[in-house]
Amino acid sequence: MIERDKYQKTLQALNRQAAVALIGPRQVGKTTLALDIAEGRESVYLDLEALEDREKLRNPVLFLTQNENKLVILDEIHRMPEIFQTLRGLIDQGRRKGLRTGRFLVLGSASIELLRQSGETLAGRIEYIDMEPLSILETSTKDDFNCTALWVRGGFPDSYLAANDEDSYVFRRNFIRTYLERDVAQFGPRIAAETLERLWMMLAHSQGQSLNASKLAGSLSVSAPTVSSYIDLLCDLLLVRRLPPLHVNTKKRIVKAPRVYVRDSGITHALLNLADYNQLAGHPVFGSSWEGFVIENLLTVAPERTRASFYRTSAGAEIDLILEFSGGKKWAIEIKSGLAPKLGKGFHHAIEDIKPDRSFVVYAGEERYPVTKKTEAISLMGLAQMLKET
Repeated sequence: MIERDKYQKTLQALNRQAAVALIGPRQVGKTTLALDIAEGRESVYLDLEALEDREKLRNPVLFLTQNENKLVILDEIHRMPEIFQTLRGLIDQGRRKGLRTGRFLVLGSASIELLRQSGETLAGRIEYIDMEPLSILETSTKDDFNCTALWVRGGFPDSYLAANDEDSYVFRRNFIRTYLERDVAQFGPRIAAETLERLWMMLAHSQGQSLNASKLAGSLSVSAPTVSSYIDLLCDLLLVRRLPPLHVNTKKRIVKAPRVYVRDSGITHALLNLADYNQLAGHPVFGSSWEGFVIENLLTVAPERTRASFYRTSAGAEIDLILEFSGGKKWAIEIKSGLAPKLGKGFHHAIEDIKPDRSFVVYAGEERYPVTKKTEAISLMGLAQMLKET
């Protein structure tokens, strides 16, 4: 077992609020974490994808009132979004009885659906926790930790912990098929699985590039607004990330289109039929895959309310990742997949433009050393640890 970083955060949130929402893509480990929490207290677990558990909530007020002294875990909450109105009333009644914290733990596989529904009815009564795939800091606690394996297989637990590369690859292909054939239909309008798979594959091929909806639309024979809506859905399902450009006062022409990443590196590789490191090493996506892997790991451990963006001008000044912390400090991070990182003029020009408090080059090596007077080379593990302690 790998203890998840969000375990303690979830316990702390349950001690603060009546309801906690654990949000993350399917198969990321939400249910496992929730059941681990359930072992330490009186609890009731309901899987709302199971008909028999939905039947228990035919009269939700009666069932939940009878279990008001227990932690009630509602898995796949999107199957019964109407229950949020009931939860609001029960939470308010419970507060008058002194039942103020730790009553409901709801698990959701799509951010927009859960946020919209609970935002309408549970404002001030719920705390949100985002749960991502396994990170480099979580997996480094294993005796047989291998950063390359985490990069190639991705962070979904069943993929990373598979017995071999083939089993991991099969899991990821099945994961993709399940989303295309079942989950997408639950959350959005009817979209042909073949069309969405082609879009997902094109996003994997163009990992980390600026979003060009018109170009993608031409390849799919649909309109640009339609492509944008499809990407919105993949983002809402927590499978794709749009990284916005940094907004800064400058007279220079700044690239305004967001960059798009398939969030899990293992899913990126499965979409491109790359089953192991040897296949990945010879593929054009190698460098951009490492970039996306680094970004996701850093954002997983970044402090709350950290804003992430990139910087690029039409003249070529560029930095892969800018982190702006709530206290106003700014870090600039360049990402290189090699063992001997070299910085181009574009990086130095970008540093002059944005004037970050600190700047780093994350590379594939392990040593930490200065590259310039203001920039350090550092491993992904090293910078992730720094961010966690920030």
